[in-house]
Amino acid sequence: MSSTLTLASALAKRPVVTLGGEAVARIKDTVFDGPAGQVTGFTLNGLGLLAGPLKQSLPWSGVHAVGPHAVLIPGREVLAESAAVVASGEASHGVVLGVRVLTDDGTEIGTVLDAVVDGGGRVVGFRIDAAEPLDHRGRSVFIPRGEALAVSGEALVVPADAGGFTAEDLPGFTAQVELFRARQSAGRGRPVKGNPW
Repeated sequence: MSSTLTLASALAKRPVVTLGGEAVARIKDTVFDGPAGQVTGFTLNGLGLLAGPLKQSLPWSGVHAVGPHAVLIPGREVLAESAAVVASGEASHGVVLGVRVLTDDGTEIGTVLDAVVDGGGRVVGFRIDAAEPLDHRGRSVFIPRGEALAVSGEALVVPADAGGFTAEDLPGFTAQVELFRARQSAGRGRPVKGNPW
């Protein structure tokens, strides 16, 4: 996993720039393949204050790098028709913002506020508006996703043990994701610090 984690919402409005330095568009929306937990690409807006949506989109395969201030592409030739990104596979069913978050044992723990993606375009977790029993103070926290991601448009399902690996900020969440993945690959159950429920 790339150590750089980014909120999907933070990608919105970033310029799309070629390696030659030409600004060609701005990110409008991030498109996900929900079941795969992967960014499939971006819809685009034109440049300038009055520019609207473009008919072209940027497939993830055309991204050279995602930087803190821009998304880099090799050249304009990687842009594709919007349908290539928006209608690809399960991407059209990957809406996660605002849906309820349930654990795989049926406990409701909040609603999705944002998705967290790594430098490879993989969704590694979510920022959620936490509810009891995950958080008694009603704040937002970051929670990792499991390998099998279930998104129905009405609910997102995460493993019950993911609640033991939350963080209040994105830098702290990087370490929690790594710990969660190590625990999952070792085949262990709940985290050492105990059941958060």
